[in-house]
Amino acid sequence: MLTLDQVKSKSSTRLIGLHPVVLAAATVIIERCYARGVPIVITQGLRTIAEQDALYAQGRSKPGSIVTNAKGGYSYHNFGLAVDFALLLPNGSSVSWDMNRDYNENNIKDWIEVVEEAKKLGFDWGGDWTSFKDYPHFQLVFGLTLTQLRAGIKPSEIAMAKATAIIDRLKEEVKEDMSKIEELEAIITKQDERLMDVEKRLNISGKETYAINYSEAITAAKAVGAITTSAEKSKLELNVVQMLYNMGLFAKEDK
Repeated sequence: MLTLDQVKSKSSTRLIGLHPVVLAAATVIIERCYARGVPIVITQGLRTIAEQDALYAQGRSKPGSIVTNAKGGYSYHNFGLAVDFALLLPNGSSVSWDMNRDYNENNIKDWIEVVEEAKKLGFDWGGDWTSFKDYPHFQLVFGLTLTQLRAGIKPSEIAMAKATAIIDRLKEEVKEDMSKIEELEAIITKQDERLMDVEKRLNISGKETYAINYSEAITAAKAVGAITTSAEKSKLELNVVQMLYNMGLFAKEDK
């Protein structure tokens, strides 16, 4: 499993140039989604006017499918106030836009979990738009229109302070969640260590567990009815079978 730092590093280059408050909010989305078992990657952040114009030309004057109705200066990406995301797959290198995926198996679609976290932080979701829905898109606009932004108007101090207060509160919550996760991971690690110790002590041959060939013991155990199947078993089960076999408990009585 990827660590939180590894997941965050996947988005680092796409966060460059975002408005500082939007950058903070996007970072918290990544953290809170990770705590829910839904790692994500930011696939798009700041987009220049030239990049926007090139994207708008796709499917019109250039090959490809139409992916936006916004010309340069008509997207919140152009002002560092929007991000796009994708689900990060377990291999850490591939991404998915499968909106029906439920990798953490909590009966909530992973995509919707991300949307929930983004909305808590004050982001608007492109999936709520009435036309040309943009499902991977979030924007935090501080009440400003694109016309105002093109005119050079900046987010007010009050609007930024309100957004920052929400971000800081949710950031503290995710710290508590991550602390609980770390405690659980520590407990699991200790349990694994104890299990390994028990397995080694049951292995009375003194050899490492992985070096044992259990086939002879399993065959003998099946022959006397101690076990009924050769289906895959845990190392602990196999070591118990081996120990009993070594003690001669699977030997058939002479008739």
